[in-house]
Amino acid sequence: MSERQGQAPLFEALCRHTEKNTANLHIPGHRQGQSIPEGLLSLGNRDLFSLDLTELPGLDDLHNPSGPIHLAQELAANLYGADRSFFLVNGTSTGIHALLIATVGQGQVIVPRNAHRSVLGGLVLAGADPVYVIPELIPEFGLDCGVTPATVRVALEDNPAAAAIMAVSPNYYGVIGDLPGYVEAAHRVDKPLLVDEAHGAHLRFHPALPEDAMACGADAAVQSTHKLGGSLTQSSVLHLQGTCIDQHDVAAALRLLQTTSPSYLLMVSLDLARRQLALRGKGLLDQALELAYRLREQLSMIDGVSVLSPEHLPMGARLDPTRLVISVRKLGLSGYQVQQLLAERYRVYIEMADSAHVVAIVSIGSVRADCEELARAMEDIAARERKTESILLIAPPDNFTVLMKPREAWFAKVHQIPLVEASGRISAETIAVYPPGIPAVNPGEEITVDVINYLIAVRKIGLPCQGPSDPTLKTITVVVE
Repeated sequence: MSERQGQAPLFEALCRHTEKNTANLHIPGHRQGQSIPEGLLSLGNRDLFSLDLTELPGLDDLHNPSGPIHLAQELAANLYGADRSFFLVNGTSTGIHALLIATVGQGQVIVPRNAHRSVLGGLVLAGADPVYVIPELIPEFGLDCGVTPATVRVALEDNPAAAAIMAVSPNYYGVIGDLPGYVEAAHRVDKPLLVDEAHGAHLRFHPALPEDAMACGADAAVQSTHKLGGSLTQSSVLHLQGTCIDQHDVAAALRLLQTTSPSYLLMVSLDLARRQLALRGKGLLDQALELAYRLREQLSMIDGVSVLSPEHLPMGARLDPTRLVISVRKLGLSGYQVQQLLAERYRVYIEMADSAHVVAIVSIGSVRADCEELARAMEDIAARERKTESILLIAPPDNFTVLMKPREAWFAKVHQIPLVEASGRISAETIAVYPPGIPAVNPGEEITVDVINYLIAVRKIGLPCQGPSDPTLKTITVVVE
């Protein structure tokens, strides 16, 4: 047997990281146990592992709940104002896949172009036909701030057969779109509104935060409770309300998609996170908001640094103040450079970076020391690393032509060709700079000259991408025609 089998590289990497005494402004929201629900926190290691069980008598069955899982889901529905809620142990992605299969099938669906790549997975699984709509941009930041209700209405008028409308709210930058406007546009033509609310599990629990999707009248919302609600990573909840969506169809889709060996540790973390938010949510968010407002003020005083604020947003859009979007473009640095400096020089870990921004999350588990470390680090970076010229913003093309359904392109015969020779061909893959993951091209779409030029620019800058089979972006996978 190889001596290497005595290694456990992932375990060792995690242990090394936890020994670094880092500042943590990222998900999961419990901040490495700082705000883990009390029931889990009170357990010793062996006691915690003793909860790693299976479908024994009295412990219920996630796929056909009638006991404690059923009651726990009922409590979640009651807390979030839903008619029915489902625990998810395969993440929010599974909830989105289930909604598309149950409500759209092989029909049309209105989809914002900034949708998470899990939506593409749902389109492939369901065989759905996407009608993409383009989000508006915030001029100073070059970030999307949601699709306007008027754009949704036009898309519905032009595509009356569309079975549903999807929305992303909040997006990766904490921007909440005009949900009441989306609801009105959808319900005017008796279509359900499905909301990817992965980043919004905490919104309901403080009056200073924007209203969540259920409160705005959405028919379905999927929340990553692990991101900002305090549960363990990979645990999420799907909420339904109203009569536009058949609950039994969604349940059937989830039985198809979710593991047949669901983790009781993940489910119990959802149950306890719900209880903690119900009993202590406002107090925990009082603290988070106080820290976020103070950090926002400190960062805004740094020359060359801008922080996304409500006054930058168009009418109808709102901002989650616990998410700080920090523009470093005027420092002449990319977000990726700043993220690397923060981690390597200052041991400050943030949620994400893009070509011009870094994003920090102040969650219910955040502590003052973490926020102070980020403020000091950013001030030092601005003083020591500032360049003479600002970073240019590059955005993916906003013109595209769908020639095949994503599922058809996904299963078609394909081959790789040089990127520079791909004009006019049909893409068989998604290519998106990630984060935030807005695709330059999706399966089934025409590869245009604009797409090629954008991807060449991305390659030169060295931006990280997800989806391409060739990470160098010298070739691209296309459908054989």
